[in-house]
Amino acid sequence: MDILKRIAELRDERGWSNYKLAKAAGLDSNSLNNLFRRNSIPEIPTVENICKAFGISLSVFFAENNEAVVLTDDQQNVLHLYNMLSEENKDICIQLMKKASKTI
Repeated sequence: MDILKRIAELRDERGWSNYKLAKAAGLDSNSLNNLFRRNSIPEIPTVENICKAFGISLSVFFAENNEAVVLTDDQQNVLHLYNMLSEENKDICIQLMKKASKTI
């Protein structure tokens, strides 16, 4: 899935600018613009904030063709534990998962 394309689709459906989306998501507008300009993949906390601004869940965001995403028990457990972490520990967790995924 092209995450930036999905964000742009949802933003455009609402008639929002990047500035309005950034403000609604509690993000710096320059940071959001840089994601699009550099074609960078946003981190999960950023996507979570964007989803909150849109009033949708991550599951709905990542759903293909508006089909619900079914999570396994392990995936649900990981998301539950992740949501209980502080922002600092979420960042640490993401970095760990990035490093671990490169070793596979």
